[in-house]
Amino acid sequence: MDTGRLLIQCPDRTGIVAAVSGYFSRLGANITDLDQHSTDPRAGRFFMRLEFELADLDQRIDDLRVEFEAEVAKGFGMTWQLNCASQRPRIAILVSQHEHALMELLWKHARGELPAEIVCVMSNHDVLRQQVEAFGIEFCAHDVSGENKAKAQAEMLTQLQGSVDLVVLARYMQILPGDWVEAFPNRIINIHHSFLPAFAGADPYQQAFSKGVKLIGATAHYVTEQLDEGPIIEQDTVRVTHRQSVADMRTLGKNLERQVLARAVQWHLQDRVIVDGAKTIVFSR
Repeated sequence: MDTGRLLIQCPDRTGIVAAVSGYFSRLGANITDLDQHSTDPRAGRFFMRLEFELADLDQRIDDLRVEFEAEVAKGFGMTWQLNCASQRPRIAILVSQHEHALMELLWKHARGELPAEIVCVMSNHDVLRQQVEAFGIEFCAHDVSGENKAKAQAEMLTQLQGSVDLVVLARYMQILPGDWVEAFPNRIINIHHSFLPAFAGADPYQQAFSKGVKLIGATAHYVTEQLDEGPIIEQDTVRVTHRQSVADMRTLGKNLERQVLARAVQWHLQDRVIVDGAKTIVFSR
């Protein structure tokens, strides 16, 4: 039996759950997990994540997508996606010189805890090549400095388009141009070393120290053309006091960053995230 996952969003109305579950019953599928949420049962939006088991799903998935659209989705005005868990998404990771968030993903992948294929790691520096290649993963360094930046980023995008399903920015300290967002809508995940929307932009730990905050955090979000304003997937915080220096905060923050990014990537790969305008619905465990 293959595992399948369905994500749905649509205007809320009666009969949605019955129509969806009836469809999978007719297929002979076994529904193993179902989460749902309505913003307002009278005039809101309805969200659902359904997990099921079905024989030969990987061979039937394209036909089932056509059938589901015609038999269920069209009548309810659904935006939806239907995926087979055995068809592992392909990932490219972009990184600069900070290794902590990258290494967390590589460790999880090596332990079989990241349900994806890491196609390559790209960087604007060469300093992490040895660490990456030790995992048997391709490492590509691109000079994105000065006048070469636009050309290099265009070449990187050309290399990735059609080859990967998700781009992860594991502390990649460069701003991606709009054509990247167009090529991978809601498929670029960034880790920001701050509890957004507080302290956006550069050096948030210095900003937090200067303000005397008692909590610092990290935020994983989808990338949009508006810097650091994409839909938030996951966040976490740690308590600090006046005794912590900026360096102490950075050390604590690195632990948060790698954990928050790994959870966000994991949830995306498990089809647990639905983008709803400027925010997300996350059916996490």
